[in-house]
Amino acid sequence: MDLRQLEYFVAVAEERSFTRAAERVHISQSGVSAQIRQLERALGADLFDRSARAATLTAAGRAALGHARAALAAAGAVGQAVDEVNGLLRGRLTIGMVSGCTMTPLFDALAAFHRAWPGVEIQLLEDNSDRLVEAVRGGEVDAALVGTAGAPEGLGVFTVIEECLVVAVPAGHPLAAAERVTLDDVVAHPLVCMPSGTGLRTVFDRDCAARGLRPSIALEAGAGDAIADLAARGLGVGILSESMAGRYRDRLVARPVEDARTPALLAFVWRDGDSPAVREVIAHARAAFAPSRAV
Repeated sequence: MDLRQLEYFVAVAEERSFTRAAERVHISQSGVSAQIRQLERALGADLFDRSARAATLTAAGRAALGHARAALAAAGAVGQAVDEVNGLLRGRLTIGMVSGCTMTPLFDALAAFHRAWPGVEIQLLEDNSDRLVEAVRGGEVDAALVGTAGAPEGLGVFTVIEECLVVAVPAGHPLAAAERVTLDDVVAHPLVCMPSGTGLRTVFDRDCAARGLRPSIALEAGAGDAIADLAARGLGVGILSESMAGRYRDRLVARPVEDARTPALLAFVWRDGDSPAVREVIAHARAAFAPSRAV
């Protein structure tokens, strides 16, 4: 008994025809018949009732079919496991990173992956979050660290940080001394914000739209440092996340916005069921970000 015989047996059982089974496995009908006969001799029982027009399973054939399928599946799993290991020995991994991001744990994760699998070439790509998410969906990017207003549908998600938006203003700004800050208060001023397509901008736009507000975006910048610099010079109220604003507390006052309730996420996204290399790099990312995760 060998796997080829089991494959032919399953094909005949599923097609209910030696002719169609032969077409399916790409050999002659006589070859399929000969292999099935050898299998029957090895088992000591007929597997098919050949008296009818269709190839019908005997009682012995029905008993054997499930086990034959399981044996073929197990053999396939062995091959898949070897292929997965080989896939980690070579190839290319394209990782997306939201523009302006300087998350040291991401670089630590990539370095750890490279040490473990030096044969895999790593390519790092910067872009805005919306385009990165679509690139992951389309297979152009294997995994990406993105800012988002929620978990993208149909993708694997590992949340690194979940936090609310804040306004960042110089100490002398009216919002710095206000008892409470609402979206109505915020949109009364010119704003400095991330461009459309970024996670922070999506969160801010959604919250404003929910209240029917139309903010005046005076300036757009793709990096937190640039937003902080512009806000510190009085060119507009900066819109940042809590963790980003915390880096500029020496020159800016960060105030939470009471009715801005949509959380901003910084998260890894990837296609579910993706390659072993992707699973490995996500595992390294979980380990690298674990000490600093907010959630």
